[in-house]
Amino acid sequence: MLIVQKYGGTSVGSIERIQAVAKRVEKAVMRGDRVVVVVSAMSGETNKLIDMATRVSKTPAAREMDMLLSSGERVTCALTAIALKELGLEAIALTGRQAGIVTDSTHTKARIEEIPSEPVTKHIKEGKIVVVAGFQGATRNGEVTTLGRGGSDLTAVAIAGAIKADLCEIYTDVDGVYTTDPRVEEKARKLDRVSYDEMLELASLGAKVLQNRSVELAKKLQVKVVTRSSFNENEGTLITSEEECMEKPIVSGIALDKNQARCSLIGVADRPGIAAEIFETLASTAINVDMIVQTVGQDGKTNMDFTVPSTELEQAKRALSGFANAQEFDDQVCKVSIVGVGMKSHSGVAARMFSSLAKENINILMISTSEIKISVVIARKYGELAVRILHAAYELDK
Repeated sequence: MLIVQKYGGTSVGSIERIQAVAKRVEKAVMRGDRVVVVVSAMSGETNKLIDMATRVSKTPAAREMDMLLSSGERVTCALTAIALKELGLEAIALTGRQAGIVTDSTHTKARIEEIPSEPVTKHIKEGKIVVVAGFQGATRNGEVTTLGRGGSDLTAVAIAGAIKADLCEIYTDVDGVYTTDPRVEEKARKLDRVSYDEMLELASLGAKVLQNRSVELAKKLQVKVVTRSSFNENEGTLITSEEECMEKPIVSGIALDKNQARCSLIGVADRPGIAAEIFETLASTAINVDMIVQTVGQDGKTNMDFTVPSTELEQAKRALSGFANAQEFDDQVCKVSIVGVGMKSHSGVAARMFSSLAKENINILMISTSEIKISVVIARKYGELAVRILHAAYELDK
């Protein structure tokens, strides 16, 4: 098999961990697999580099930040290749640019435009283990760029798609995708497999196993992804097409997102284009709006509620001044979501969710739905309780 293995920061967090990764790669090679390895920076290294930059300047230039931050992955990449060679294996370390990863010119959050297969496959054909520095690439003009937080997942999936790998293994400090956060619900169960769409919803809703851009790309390129732990030999969770997820349970997982704030605009002018003005203003300051509810207008006025990340609430307050007679903001809320492809073919899913919360006297402030997801905004103090209630209601521990 041709396999791409990606190792996160905790998996390569020390010299001993890098040596353990090399031995895991060696096992795969001994099985007859051809392996490409993608590595993140050592745990804590990126934050250390950011801290140094902000001590030099309160507003360091984005281009120079990319030059700085990309060094963390290059260090790990070189050390991993050295560790593999020490085991007697042929290995070569490549930067993102050397691996052929072409991005746009948006520094610190670039998007991949192209990955030609040749820069990596030529080394595979020579019998080498290719070790690629994750999280980074270069523009067509040779400027170093980085892909944003979690970008090493994106690197791994993109390379797997480019070289037509049979599997992309994402190694982290957890051994798969769970029905919910095991720290919140001890009865949470690891899923054997989950569809791209379900994983995309869970990732966007706060599940931190995989970066959502990498799931989007995996679906687009039809790359089979397995997420598993580098600290044990447990089977992980396969992320694949819906057709290969045989059972299709009604609800596969529950996500809790505490980084939410509710914005209420009261007495907004009820006229065509007002919503566009409000959300274009928010977009111009890079504020990410999530759930939106607008009431039916009366007497030329309407009310509009929506959520933003609580970390961006102060920005939102400044951007929204002047849009309504009265404004209310609440950062003591959270979002609880249920996700499952089985919702497409089952009725009563929402009713069970709402009645389960009502029995515990948990008031729902906002509701949002899609074909495979139902999200509610509730008071933050009830977030973890709601997760446990819904986990039991949909029998996810069985």
